Amino acid sequence: MSISRHLRRPAVATAAVLAVTAWAVPAAALPGTAAPGPALAAAPAAHAAPTPGATRTGRAATTTKGTVKKRATGRAGAGKIKAAPGSLDLVNPSATPVTLTSAPRALSVTYTHEGRQHTLADFLERTGTNGFVVLDRQKIVYERYVSADRDTRFQSWSVAKSFTSAAVGIALHERLISSIDDPVTTYLPELRGSGYEGVSIRNLLRMSSGIEWDERTDVPRVQVAANQGRPVARIAARQVRGWEPGSRFEYTSMNSFVLAKLVSTVSGVPFHRYVQEKIWKPAGMEFTLGVGNDGNGDNLGYCCFHATDRDFARFGLLYLNDGMAKGSQVVPSSWVDLSTRPSASFNAGYGLHWWLGGDGGDDFMAAGFGGQYIYVSPEHDVVIVKSVASNAENDQREAVTAFRAVAAEVARTRP
Repeated sequence: MSISRHLRRPAVATAAVLAVTAWAVPAAALPGTAAPGPALAAAPAAHAAPTPGATRTGRAATTTKGTVKKRATGRAGAGKIKAAPGSLDLVNPSATPVTLTSAPRALSVTYTHEGRQHTLADFLERTGTNGFVVLDRQKIVYERYVSADRDTRFQSWSVAKSFTSAAVGIALHERLISSIDDPVTTYLPELRGSGYEGVSIRNLLRMSSGIEWDERTDVPRVQVAANQGRPVARIAARQVRGWEPGSRFEYTSMNSFVLAKLVSTVSGVPFHRYVQEKIWKPAGMEFTLGVGNDGNGDNLGYCCFHATDRDFARFGLLYLNDGMAKGSQVVPSSWVDLSTRPSASFNAGYGLHWWLGGDGGDDFMAAGFGGQYIYVSPEHDVVIVKSVASNAENDQREAVTAFRAVAAEVARTRP
């Protein structure tokens, strides 16, 4: 089962979300000391072209050997933004970012999907790709932007869920959570009496919470409510039981919100601050991150990490390296392993908030609405990031096929 089934283009719901949530944030919008409510790029309509004004350049840009754009100025530490409907909390980057060396090389990529042969260029064009970065370990071997540049903060959509998973794994390692088989209501008593009562943390992570939910219609309503400043925690507490938890897979973004709330509660700090101190800084991220909130003190957890493609790639690199960065264990290696393999017999294609490549491969990915991806290939030591600015054509099965072809070509051409 793929994310395409859940995040296909329901036109009305999609337009409602896009109308209130910007797709990208230019570096200048996340300064070191930001005023309340950082400027956001204008959101495109459901099928519109990307907004050129959202970035510093409107032309396509592909790195060539020896050419690297000047580093953005957005690395400075960011102050706390006063919560407001639709605002972002800012997360400071590392003082010593993980180095990504520009080493472009020609990649001749073709693949076959549904009986037709495609090229990488065709795939990127047809899927409306605005940012595409390929790492060969720590070398950037391919980097391409359209109506964007390396400084653009892309809206992650559900790619954020994999960051939430990492935060849960770290909290478990720190013994802030005793076991992921504990009921979530042990830690969040305010959810007692709701559909979440007695549901294990594991079942939230593997999308088997049992609450009555339709991702295609419910998540747009929640996103609109969050952008209007309504407390999402109250919406979570109103969810009802629809089926037996742990009996089937049902992609449910509210589960991810509850997990982010869990991390915040057990750690005693806001979720975005926990991400800063436990993931963003120690993993060596270079630029400031913006994390969406509901204007009531809660980060969303299911979406809305605004980051550069290079920093998304660093997160993939962290998982490629079994949770290690800069010589330190950031995410427990046992958690990396557990969360990137099948989590239930009823869905071999999903781990713990990570999608799996399937077909016997060891590859996995964070995936979001419209074709956002952080793809990791342990077999080839390759990380791929794909970002889009609108709800373009997206078939996750084709994306996996294309990514596997790219990873194999990177390995084949490795010096």
